[in-house]
Amino acid sequence: MKTILIMEDDAHQSRLMKRLLEYAGYHVLVESAAQDGLQTAMAVMPDLILLDMGLPDMDGQTVAALLKGSNLLSTIPLVVVTAWPQETAAEMVRAYGCEGYISKPISAREFAMQVGAYL
Repeated sequence: MKTILIMEDDAHQSRLMKRLLEYAGYHVLVESAAQDGLQTAMAVMPDLILLDMGLPDMDGQTVAALLKGSNLLSTIPLVVVTAWPQETAAEMVRAYGCEGYISKPISAREFAMQVGAYL
């Protein structure tokens, strides 16, 4: 079973994402703060990380740079989940070496398939 770490501070969003992914058969961990998410990523080594760009304790660009700059974590696919305009999200994905992005609001019908494409 693949493990997915969601780093999202909006409780409604994280619950929805978690339910959709668990229903699709994934093991899902959720952290609402960047520091906790980074610690969990180091401890668990998930198969995929979903990153919200607006975490309360650290901006998403910094989190992405830390994850992609880490020898241990750099190979874990990192997907941004954001309400940013598509052009901005695509720029960020290129600049920080992320594998891609999923736009908010997420589609309950398509989300698990979108995530699965990155695994």
